[in-house]
Amino acid sequence: MDYVSAPDGPKAIGPYSHGIKANGFLFTSGMVGIDPATNDLVTESFEAQAQRTFKNLAAVLRAAGTDFSRVVKATVYLTDLGNFQTMNAIYAEYFGDHKPARTTVEVSKLPKDAGLEIDLVAFV
Repeated sequence: MDYVSAPDGPKAIGPYSHGIKANGFLFTSGMVGIDPATNDLVTESFEAQAQRTFKNLAAVLRAAGTDFSRVVKATVYLTDLGNFQTMNAIYAEYFGDHKPARTTVEVSKLPKDAGLEIDLVAFV
């Protein structure tokens, strides 16, 4: 197993790594919309927070030597399923025609009061 740390991603807010490479796969930690420059949650809009979340995921994928086209599973946690369509549109921007398996659930609370958190499993 190899730990993955994205130099252009946000600092971990707990005792975990950005990801783990094991047996040809990358397992990312859940990412929220923290701006790596300030280590604060992006709060101007749900859309901006979602964009930042995907940029953070892209940084972890890049650090592991992979990208969105090699993701096999995504798990999306939303604090309000009313934001599903916005998240889905941004998700489509990053994944394009690639359609990994996905689970989306509504949860009551996320770290830093984020509106969404996403983790991925990808081939490396």
